[in-house]
Amino acid sequence: MLSLIAKALLSGALIVAIAEIGKRQPALAALVASLPLVSVLGMMLLWYSRPDAENMARHAEATFWYVLPSLPMFLLIPALLRQGVNFWVALLAGCALTVALYLAMTAIGPRFGLRL
Repeated sequence: MLSLIAKALLSGALIVAIAEIGKRQPALAALVASLPLVSVLGMMLLWYSRPDAENMARHAEATFWYVLPSLPMFLLIPALLRQGVNFWVALLAGCALTVALYLAMTAIGPRFGLRL
């Protein structure tokens, strides 16, 4: 239980740090947010709990393929905001696009040999 609390606190601290940096330097906060810190931390914790090279390799590879469908969201949201769309609507549209692309990836990926 203590391990779970520590993981949650670390994750929360990372999110708060990005939000606080973003108040003063949006580009730096974006850089920090774009770093695969969560993925690296997740892999470290996964390795600690299950040190299996094949499992880790599958996890890292699937992470790569799942990052791709999330990227268009980061182009759609600023485009909508610049057109005057409300932030919450733009965010919802970006999230909806990402979900649709995730579903497409999981449906189409295996046809190309991706193990997701």
